[in-house]
Amino acid sequence: MGTLEQFVDDRLIQGRATFSREEAEATLHLTQDALTAALVRLASRKRLASPRKGFFLILRPEDQTTSAPDPAQWIDPLMQALQLDYRVSLLRAAAFHGASHQAAMVFQVIVPRQLRGIELGRHRVEFLYQAPASFAKANQAEALDRIKTNAGDARVAGVELTLLDCVRYFHKAGGINTVAQVAKDIGGKAEPRRLAKLAATYETSCARRLGYLLERVGRVRQAKGLEPFAHKAKTFVPLDPSVKTVSNVLSTLVEKNARWKLLINEHVEVDF
Repeated sequence: MGTLEQFVDDRLIQGRATFSREEAEATLHLTQDALTAALVRLASRKRLASPRKGFFLILRPEDQTTSAPDPAQWIDPLMQALQLDYRVSLLRAAAFHGASHQAAMVFQVIVPRQLRGIELGRHRVEFLYQAPASFAKANQAEALDRIKTNAGDARVAGVELTLLDCVRYFHKAGGINTVAQVAKDIGGKAEPRRLAKLAATYETSCARRLGYLLERVGRVRQAKGLEPFAHKAKTFVPLDPSVKTVSNVLSTLVEKNARWKLLINEHVEVDF
């Protein structure tokens, strides 16, 4: 029977910087109280942190100033422990694909189940819900990429999914202007056929808004692949649904874009 500290050191030697309480129990054979006391002791020495009950991060010296490593290093084992599929997306994914204008202040993850967020030291992880059926269709291997870290890989939305997620959850991605900037920065990397195929798993309004933004920032080839979604639309929707129309009379004064069936109720600005 070893100590928890020896167990933690052995995990690091094996290249593993996370563990579950069950794994520690199976290896150490300590009583519940003894294990709890040992966990609390190592946490107080800043050798452990716990983003979820029963799941622990082993902190290296360089992690101790921020109280935890970058979530990209531990989101994959955490989601495995929760037995839940996921993808890192929105601004963190956009930065991964080359968008440089906006810093991702929150590590955002798309999941098919409601989960509360995590605050750990300087890091915030936010979970955004996508309906399970849509999630399963979108979260296919060919639509995903990997963030490689020294502690393992994290599953991240590919360029096409990143664009669609930013439009779908634009209020969590800094607003419509930030999403337009993302479209400018990485939209040219999107493969039009894959983008159109994935857009079919989202609301038609998302495809139309993304098409408009891509066209607006000069990504015409990618925008063209989304035109069929506008052709099928029967009603106009606001470009920015967070902007409230004061009255039906005023709504008639808002510019209409017939190509994308959108009410242009917000002026879009990007850096070129």
